[in-house]
Amino acid sequence: MAITKIERRNRIRMRIRKRVSGTTAAPRLSVFRSNKDIYVQIIDDTKGNTLAAASSRDKALAGKKVNKTEQAKMVGSAIAEKAKAAGINQVVFDRGGYLYHGRVKALADAAREAGLKF
Repeated sequence: MAITKIERRNRIRMRIRKRVSGTTAAPRLSVFRSNKDIYVQIIDDTKGNTLAAASSRDKALAGKKVNKTEQAKMVGSAIAEKAKAAGINQVVFDRGGYLYHGRVKALADAAREAGLKF
């Protein structure tokens, strides 16, 4: 019996999460990509807290008519600004089982350009 796309992504996601964990010094930058939007969180796994979050549905970003890759770039810049405001400079990137290209790569590159290190 063939596995579905969702099951396959969850298997990859669990494989990544075995190795990637956020600490207080370097929290985890977690990406979730839906068909329409993209969401990102900075998570401290030792305490179980979300330190910062951004998405393409935020009021500042939702009104702009751009393609999904451009949305991802804006979300990457927004999360980097929120991280800097919270005093976070270094993170561990968690691609969430998605391939590292397209929107996920655009988000990561924009966050790096805005000053996050990972």
